[in-house]
Amino acid sequence: MENKKLEANLSMAVSKVFSGLNMNALKFLLPLWLSPLTGATLRCTFAAVAFWVIDWFLPSEEKTSKKDKWLLFLLGAAGLYGFMFLYLIGLSKTTPISSSIFTSLQPVWVFIIMVSFFHERATGFKILGISIALVGALVCILTQKSDDLASDAFVGNMLCLLSSVVYAIYLVASKKILTAVGAMTTFSGAAFSGIIVSAITGFDAPVFSLPLHWLPFTVLMFVLIFPTVLSYMLLPIGLKYLKATVVAIYGYLILIVATIASLIL
Repeated sequence: MENKKLEANLSMAVSKVFSGLNMNALKFLLPLWLSPLTGATLRCTFAAVAFWVIDWFLPSEEKTSKKDKWLLFLLGAAGLYGFMFLYLIGLSKTTPISSSIFTSLQPVWVFIIMVSFFHERATGFKILGISIALVGALVCILTQKSDDLASDAFVGNMLCLLSSVVYAIYLVASKKILTAVGAMTTFSGAAFSGIIVSAITGFDAPVFSLPLHWLPFTVLMFVLIFPTVLSYMLLPIGLKYLKATVVAIYGYLILIVATIASLIL
């Protein structure tokens, strides 16, 4: 079991490092090379197809009911797509560091959900930590000004904040069945929502225009393969052997990596 927990912790660390790099990669693409809604659809659809292929070679070790699969499909359609939908629009309006601050609030929302609905113990130190985090987020929302990197910082920050709440709900709700069903069904639901939205709003992706622009195209491939497919493929390993609150705490790595990458770039 100790080896499994070590594997789970390493999986979460790698997953969140890629997610941190994802912040700056997406900021480079949005909205010049890719609209936020098209970006969400591309990520969900690419991941769904990738996990279908992976599932052919790695069959599920556990039998799952149709009810669980439908539940996870709906969670993907509403929760996972909702998270990407809100987050990509928010990121297009604010900075990578600011967006990662709100992503790092996921442990706070998970803890609040676990205390409110699953009777997890709330200690004085945990409540103090939550209070500090929420005050910090409020300060960021109210004091950040719009500039060349943040076209509408307030709206962008609020959308990123809301996306972190949606993802926390998805994380808690999917924990028990995600370990069994895997990510394929989740992304199938998210891709379903994304395709419907793009069919209504249109597909806006100048990155695919000819002649092909190799730098944005390479950045897009990085986003689709590493922070999307690989990162979410590692998530069930963490959920299987770690508490939801511990998995959420790894979200702080996103803030650290995104900040370092932003300063370097």
